Amino acid sequence: MFERQVALITGASSGIGYASAIAFAREGAAVAVNYLKNEKGAEEATEAVRKLGRQVITIKADVTRSADVEKMVETTVEKLGRVDILVNNAGDLFSRQTLADMTEEYWDRVMALNLKSVFLCVKAVWKAMAERKSGCIINVASIAGRNGGGLGAAAYSAAKGGLITYTKSLAKELAPHGIRVNAIAPGVIATPYHERYSPPEIFQKFIANIPMGRAGTSEEVADVIVFLASPAARYMTGETVEVNGGMLMD
Repeated sequence: MFERQVALITGASSGIGYASAIAFAREGAAVAVNYLKNEKGAEEATEAVRKLGRQVITIKADVTRSADVEKMVETTVEKLGRVDILVNNAGDLFSRQTLADMTEEYWDRVMALNLKSVFLCVKAVWKAMAERKSGCIINVASIAGRNGGGLGAAAYSAAKGGLITYTKSLAKELAPHGIRVNAIAPGVIATPYHERYSPPEIFQKFIANIPMGRAGTSEEVADVIVFLASPAARYMTGETVEVNGGMLMD
């Protein structure tokens, strides 16, 4: 589906981003793998894409910093030619903090990575997309942006809720330029995120509330991201797709 197209994926060194890099490569896309700290994971993602016979580059960049984002996009265009698909996947909870413990610094850090980064990345790619009257942006939100998340995830939930709303605003603004903007809201997905922030007993409580009776996989989420970027979703924009095994039905 994506021959001669380029997908730039932020936070592609593990989890959903890693799986998305491979999924796009399988469908013919060249891939730019962004990471910040997990160099080993980024190298593994890059090698997996390369084994599929696709062009791939690895870019270290802090997507909360405008200079890094601009350089990341410039490098992608220089080495791969353009950016057709942007997947804003980078995000993190950092730690679970309730209101009693939360600091202003923590709040700002969560907002910067989960929300500001999307603004910066879209800002860096949309003009070139508009000139071609073609482009696709997929934002990775969360079920937490719908239901407030678990205890200690208030800042993260607020950022992801903001991302869902920002997706709608971007979709309205960019649709006349031929750019589609959609989001996904993953539920409980078996990724390093839950390994870090959800102890086994909490994780099992999450599972108990899922009608399908299991956690999702990164690959299952990546398949939905690929769908949203594909011609099959050509009349979809401003939508947030739930990928949660029935945990939340809207």
